[in-house]
Amino acid sequence: MTERLRIRRYRWSDLDEVWALHQIGLAQVGLMPGDGVYYDDDFPRIHSVYIADRGDFLVGEESGGRIVAMGGLRRIDDETAEMCRLRVHPEFQRRGYGAMILERLEERARELGYRVLRGDTTLQQGAAVELYRKYGWREIRREVRGGSVVLYGEKYLTPVVLPQLIR
Repeated sequence: MTERLRIRRYRWSDLDEVWALHQIGLAQVGLMPGDGVYYDDDFPRIHSVYIADRGDFLVGEESGGRIVAMGGLRRIDDETAEMCRLRVHPEFQRRGYGAMILERLEERARELGYRVLRGDTTLQQGAAVELYRKYGWREIRREVRGGSVVLYGEKYLTPVVLPQLIR
């Protein structure tokens, strides 16, 4: 049974929990500062990098209010956004939380008028690779960075169709 996850927009007071979740997620797959894959300069600027620039950053809280999942949507250009920072705390994995965040971010991308979503992950992050494939993402290229194979993917979004008003 999937427990209920409350998904909401990031607030500045979430930074410490989001930062910790990011570090835990990377350590789980053996990534660390200086490895050529890891970067974190966006965390102190989540509002300006994501939310204020036609994107979003979501967190998922379990019933006790603890942030156990997160994901961001960052503008690349007028038609393309990047989905990034998709993380689920190891204690809460395999409950569908990653899928819930991914679905909500895809929905937000459509609402914001994006036609294409892009993202990347490493081969070490097998659950992420499978999640992207399950949701119709296609691999567009691979590259070796810092001893890790980074997969780049994309998904074309169907636009949001608003009902026509009857006159």
